[in-house]
Amino acid sequence: MSEAQTGEQKGTVVAVCRKAEPGLPKHVVTSIHLLEGLGIEGDYHAGLQVRHRYLARKDPTRPNVRQVLLVDATVYPELAAQDIHVSHGMLGENIVVDGLAVMKLPAGTRLHLGSAIIEITEIRKPCTQLEEMDTRLLKAVSKRAGNKRMYQAGIMARVLQEGWVRPGDSAHIIPQA
Repeated sequence: MSEAQTGEQKGTVVAVCRKAEPGLPKHVVTSIHLLEGLGIEGDYHAGLQVRHRYLARKDPTRPNVRQVLLVDATVYPELAAQDIHVSHGMLGENIVVDGLAVMKLPAGTRLHLGSAIIEITEIRKPCTQLEEMDTRLLKAVSKRAGNKRMYQAGIMARVLQEGWVRPGDSAHIIPQA
């Protein structure tokens, strides 16, 4: 994977969030413990089977590949420029990364965050729950480019290696053979 395909190769974790109950916002905390194959200890979305409420209603036995939500720190000033002011956790994110173009990372990309390793699984398709934070938020992170919908509300990942993640930790792409 070339640097041109992924943008920056290294970044920094600027915030970590979790919440035991469903709903927004998630709470900013000093550290999170990622559990292999499960997600973030103490977060509602951790588990072997899908925990996203809509997807779980459709098929509660589906494997959980949406264990961690990463957001690119650039989304906050982009939203602020539209007079939409949100802080960490209000998008439902678990990890905020600066200096790494996370929205450009393809599925299968592996990241080393703190002492944990995660794998990108899919782009997050945001839901109406974001409108609880600001009625304009869902539209602001869901753009149309021709006949294609483009989302800027983060990317989903699964945990491959247990570890701790804290603000200030490095976030970098693991080169694949």
